[in-house]
Amino acid sequence: MQAARHHVRLMSMSRTLVRSHVHAQKRFLTASTSRAQSGSVTSTGAAASQTPPQPPSQGRWRYFLQTLGRVTLITVIGASATFYYLAQKEKNPGPQLPFDPSKKTLVILGSGWGATSLLKGLDTNDYNTIVVSPKNFFLFTPLLPSVAVGTLNARSILQPTRYLTRHKKRQVLVIEAEAKEVDPVNKTVTLSDDSEIQGQISSTTIPYDYLVYAVGAETQTFGIPGVKEHACFMKELHDAEKMQKRFLDCVESAAFPGQSDEEKDRLLHMVVVGGGPTGIELSGELRDFLEEDLKSWYPELASRIRITLVEALPNVLPSFSKELIAYTERTFKESDIDILTKTMVRKVNEKSVVLKGPDGVEREVPCGMVVWAAGNTSRQITRDLMAKLPEDQTNKRGIIFDDYLRMKGSRDIFAIGDCTTSSYAPTAQVASQQGSYLARAFKIIAQKDKLEADLSRAETSEEAEKLKKQVDKQKLKPFHYSHQGSLAYIGSDKAIADLPIFGREWTSGGVATFMFWRSAYLSTLFSLRNRSLVAGDWMRVKLWGRDVSRE
Repeated sequence: MQAARHHVRLMSMSRTLVRSHVHAQKRFLTASTSRAQSGSVTSTGAAASQTPPQPPSQGRWRYFLQTLGRVTLITVIGASATFYYLAQKEKNPGPQLPFDPSKKTLVILGSGWGATSLLKGLDTNDYNTIVVSPKNFFLFTPLLPSVAVGTLNARSILQPTRYLTRHKKRQVLVIEAEAKEVDPVNKTVTLSDDSEIQGQISSTTIPYDYLVYAVGAETQTFGIPGVKEHACFMKELHDAEKMQKRFLDCVESAAFPGQSDEEKDRLLHMVVVGGGPTGIELSGELRDFLEEDLKSWYPELASRIRITLVEALPNVLPSFSKELIAYTERTFKESDIDILTKTMVRKVNEKSVVLKGPDGVEREVPCGMVVWAAGNTSRQITRDLMAKLPEDQTNKRGIIFDDYLRMKGSRDIFAIGDCTTSSYAPTAQVASQQGSYLARAFKIIAQKDKLEADLSRAETSEEAEKLKKQVDKQKLKPFHYSHQGSLAYIGSDKAIADLPIFGREWTSGGVATFMFWRSAYLSTLFSLRNRSLVAGDWMRVKLWGRDVSRE
């Protein structure tokens, strides 16, 4: 028995030792796992502590670039959407009111600076408006020299007249025709279709209540022999295109095999007559064409090309300050452009021009082309109209008008622009301000006419007296011209400016003024379409140069 109990105790002790051993192993494994995990965390923390922290400035720079990118993207998308919206708005005009028989008829002769400025500001809801012009477009004449050398495309400086009239409240009738006669007594205008293609009716007479006479002027030749036959003018679009073709024709003829040196020098001598802004800018544009393009495509001829500017007055640019005149002359001298002042043209031949210098001696100068930019004179229709009012129109240079731009001798005719004569210079700036003034004046005239019509129908004396007082209040203010300054491009990416600032004349010349000249002309253009086309042409020429092909 004792042996059996002893055996049982041994078995119990064995099971206790086994359980103790198992528990000890479990505790060891648990401790080992904890130490391993602790070591792993420690090593990870150590590794993390060894990674260099990111500099705060680098994070701020990255944030700035991200913000700048987002702002740039939003700006580009917004600007593109705005540009597209404005372009589509100009491209797709809305409906217009029809002619109203109760309204008076306003006839505008011409489509130049004065007429176009008037159309832009006119409230056509007050009148039945008719525009008559041999051209169905407005020409931005200050940039015409750029077209003559291919800096700008001809279409870039054209603004179709219907582009303006179709955006007005009331319908505007545009007639492409030449005005042949104005009858100030019967208040009619006789028109004629002188275009190449004509319909069954090619002439008509239309009545008017008010007439705006803005037919402009034609080139003054002073009766010098050969000017009309052999010289190129610089007034209309076809003049610039003709000059461009003739200039390239001279260059290609000089490149013909076997041409003598003497004949090459003659063909490549360009004479510009007129030292005003047009002549100066054309000379500068020709110089740019030579330096920037012809030297690359005609290297054997470029050194022979000469430009001579002829002016009858003692100096060029008489409307500019002496400092700018001297600066222009220095710039032209550096560009090898010859300036002949106090020199008159006596005759223009097919292959030469006869000049009379300050010494009184006449000499014949061989040349390939003569460009005439020497002044304006009245058109025949203007002279005929003035002859019908001989007592009031006594100045042969142009129409005389009063302080309200009314033609003297007729209260219903308003005259603006180059067809008139006054103390103002015949510039685009003057004509534009006159047109804007008339747009405001016609608004007052329309209100006055309406009140006078109501006055004629007044039933009581009190109502009539009240209307009469209102009529008396509708008074026009006299026209006053505000000179905004003068600009001119002189070549070599330089321009001159004579501007009134803070009551004094501010003069400037150089590359910075050239950038101002470009921005001023871009802002003066009448539509977003023209601004885009002109800016695109400038960029095209900067990248690829001017086209030297001749049609």
